[in-house]
Amino acid sequence: MLSFQVFCNFVAENDLKMISKNKIKYVRSLEMKKYRKAEGVFVAEGHKLVGDLLGAFECCYLAATGKWLEQNGGLVQSGALKRVEIDEVTEEELRRVSLQEHPQQVLAVFRQPVREAALREVAASGLGLMLDDVQNPGNLGTIVRLADWFGIEHVFCSAGSADIYNPKTVQATMGAMARVQVHYVDLLEELEGLDGTVPVYGTFLDGENIYGKSLGNRGVIVMGNEGKGVSEAVAARVTERLYIPNYPVGRATSESLNVAIATAIVCAEFRRR
Repeated sequence: MLSFQVFCNFVAENDLKMISKNKIKYVRSLEMKKYRKAEGVFVAEGHKLVGDLLGAFECCYLAATGKWLEQNGGLVQSGALKRVEIDEVTEEELRRVSLQEHPQQVLAVFRQPVREAALREVAASGLGLMLDDVQNPGNLGTIVRLADWFGIEHVFCSAGSADIYNPKTVQATMGAMARVQVHYVDLLEELEGLDGTVPVYGTFLDGENIYGKSLGNRGVIVMGNEGKGVSEAVAARVTERLYIPNYPVGRATSESLNVAIATAIVCAEFRRR
């Protein structure tokens, strides 16, 4: 717990002030991709999420209740909030600026980092995920969280996939985006640049049962669009077609699995071997 004197000094040093109407308008505008892209920033909310991202992304603005600022002395003393524009807000003001239905004491604006990685380098020594037009922000965020859990550090997305900096995606990652890098690339170009020995895995209804398939510890796992699956052009470059069977075989079931659930099953099977 931050002492009252240290808290007072922190308030004075950072010139904490009431949040302005223009600042509320600015933060709320970041719900739209065109403004996030123009400003090169994104919004994260909640104690755990903001805490996780503070160590991985540059923070340029923070709005928090006095209680949160007082309770987070470690962040103050470590200098994580030095030179960051800070507004101390009431719970009512936080509700006005927040993009969430139920705000959680703190909101931060972070800069979008410039990150580059080549699929051929990632897949040569480990596993990489490739998402072919996964459009639901919640699905993308969940997949990034799954990648973090299963030790996959790079996710390559098509231009038609959801934006990693969409507030719904950011929340769904539960902080995993601090450890998993997401890249927007030309999927075909990246696949064509692979060494011919690198396996490209994908899930299809006519694939081979994943539970009996020999799986390696390197390569690319391709997951497709929620409704259409893997596109024809990308599918043509898949070398290992996998199938997740229902149980019992032959029983009438749902038409397909949610892409995030399918990703979890596939990644778990790779790591189980």
